[in-house]
Amino acid sequence: MQIVPTQKRLAADQQRLLELFDRLDHQQRQTLLAFAAFLTSQESAESESEDEQVHQPKQIDRPREESVVKAIKRLSETYFMVEKELLLDETSSLMMAHMMQGRDAKSVIDELEALFARHYRNYLDDR
Repeated sequence: MQIVPTQKRLAADQQRLLELFDRLDHQQRQTLLAFAAFLTSQESAESESEDEQVHQPKQIDRPREESVVKAIKRLSETYFMVEKELLLDETSSLMMAHMMQGRDAKSVIDELEALFARHYRNYLDDR
């Protein structure tokens, strides 16, 4: 006889997330997972000397056809020096406008590029 451990009860927000996830089609699930990965990504700890160094953005060309999720990944890599937490609210709002309200990907990506560039300018100003 195999004993199956009892499953712990999920918190209300975890249960809500699972319920919403179950309603999504395959592509939407992949988008949500990619966005969650973006939100939880942490940059490796940098030494104090690196913190004082001014970093330049990486030159990564924007593809002709690009999804919003891939644009966020590209811009996160381009502007690796900008703290992700500072971008979280606005990036989330733009992602949701695209996913839930059907905003055109090209215009959302244009706004994301402006957002990341603005935060990079703030990064430079803080140096």
